[in-house]
Amino acid sequence: MTVDGRLPGGLGLATYASDPAHSRGRLYPQTAAPTRNPFQRDRDRVIHSTAFRRLVYKTQVFLNHEGDLFRTRMTHSLEVAQLGRSLARSLRLHEDLVEAIALAHDLGHTPFGHAGQDALNEVMRAQRADAADPEGAGFEHNLQSLRVVDTLERCYPDFDGLNLTFETREGVLKHCSLRNAQRLEALRPNDVGARFIEKTAPSLEAQLCNLADEIAYNAHDVDDGVRSGLIDFEQLQAVPLIAEHAEAACRAHPGLSGRRLLAETIRRMLTAQVYDVMRHTQSQINAAGVETVADVRAHGRDLVGFTPDMRAASTALKQFLFANLYRHPQVSEKTTIARQVVVDLFHAYRDDPRAMDTTAPAASSPTRTIADYIAGMTDRFAIREHARLTGQQVFEFALS
Repeated sequence: MTVDGRLPGGLGLATYASDPAHSRGRLYPQTAAPTRNPFQRDRDRVIHSTAFRRLVYKTQVFLNHEGDLFRTRMTHSLEVAQLGRSLARSLRLHEDLVEAIALAHDLGHTPFGHAGQDALNEVMRAQRADAADPEGAGFEHNLQSLRVVDTLERCYPDFDGLNLTFETREGVLKHCSLRNAQRLEALRPNDVGARFIEKTAPSLEAQLCNLADEIAYNAHDVDDGVRSGLIDFEQLQAVPLIAEHAEAACRAHPGLSGRRLLAETIRRMLTAQVYDVMRHTQSQINAAGVETVADVRAHGRDLVGFTPDMRAASTALKQFLFANLYRHPQVSEKTTIARQVVVDLFHAYRDDPRAMDTTAPAASSPTRTIADYIAGMTDRFAIREHARLTGQQVFEFALS
């Protein structure tokens, strides 16, 4: 894609694609880069950020120390970016914006994945003294991702955060409660929180990243689940989406088995889902009569999506993974310990804020400062800190 947004071969962006030449801009105005469009610049800033580097040591499903080949938040983000760019190109949306959103969407995740987020949310909600915190009660990783790119990254002399475009920031904030949206709107009127109040839709690029996220984690959690031994390929035959593509793989390659069969099944499943999204989304766009970005926003509902049949198949796969992988006793045991690590760290820092080794300015409340600090940790740093502060070695592995 060229700097002005054209696709190779002279094929232009669709009229309803986000156009960097008409971006709503940055929080702090900056001179345009001579060789990169604003969305390319966003992507590059995300890649060079401290928060992005930390993703390589943050849990997706399996804790970081449990194996070198399991997905991390970084590899997940890269897979979302790859799927997103493929879909964007076919739909003539802006690939660079999709990539920037995909690479930034998990920057606010805590150590230990959703277990860490849930634990931090619970302890933050229990802090009644911080009821006036303008950041709101509790902790939510989508809001934290926005907080990272808007405030917590500190690499530039003239502003806090990465100063990304509105369009990238909008995509980072995938979900938001009405109460939190109203808080965001009070802080910055007519910004990324407004659509949750006005019930308008985000850009097609933001919608696409949201779905690419789902497609990616379903596929790689199947792969990691089998690799871990917690689920087996025979169990997966109960999932119609897996069974269909496993049978097709065996017909095309008689005698295929083991890792090759699993990989070919997942590859075929991904292909089917991607083409389903392409066809259905284009059909939805055509039926809605959408011609501009403003039309997309005014439509109010997501236009990017699966057909009803594929949505049902994807939901069945998610339900299988919840029942057989995410709630597997071995995973539950580790996540219970991980939750306790986060709770213990929070209480230790609340009792003695000097124990935090941070030069970042204080947030809107003392406990929000603690939440920022813990959320920025990698798995291994959190475990080391927990051992230092409590004298407990909760996971049986060396942290040299």
